Amino acid sequence: MRAAALLLLLALGGCSGGQSGGNGQAPQDLESAAIARGLVRDPDDSDLTGLYARDTDRICIVRTGSTYRIGAYVDYGDRITCSGSGTVERDGGRLRIALGKDGGCRFDAQYDGDHIKFPGVLPDACKPLCARRASFTGLEVTRLSESGAEAAAMRDAAGRRLCGE
Repeated sequence: MRAAALLLLLALGGCSGGQSGGNGQAPQDLESAAIARGLVRDPDDSDLTGLYARDTDRICIVRTGSTYRIGAYVDYGDRITCSGSGTVERDGGRLRIALGKDGGCRFDAQYDGDHIKFPGVLPDACKPLCARRASFTGLEVTRLSESGAEAAAMRDAAGRRLCGE
């Protein structure tokens, strides 16, 4: 009896729902389908502002006029850290980041609306932002908050506000 019910459900699931002549929609990739159903945030439709973290790694982003300010901090313990602030520009799922006083640490990161991922290789200009063996390489964080105030309050180990004024 259960087998018959299961077969009936499978047969009904395969029906076209009254449409004639096959599927009227073009197939979607999984990311687009997840965005359409609200399962994944649309990176083109979200504000960057917020606090992002994973373990002891942190990124803050705040809007300053028409631009965004970014701060990044990683802490491996024993004073093995990286700390930097600068600017970020968004181009869809890509973030163009410039860290350091002169903005010399420039690279593109990935952004999907809730996660930021730094690349596996960074320019040598990023090394002065780090102490000892630390690196921003491969930094990956998830959004914790969309609050600009929380992001602006983020501090590094020396107490510097990385996204504050």
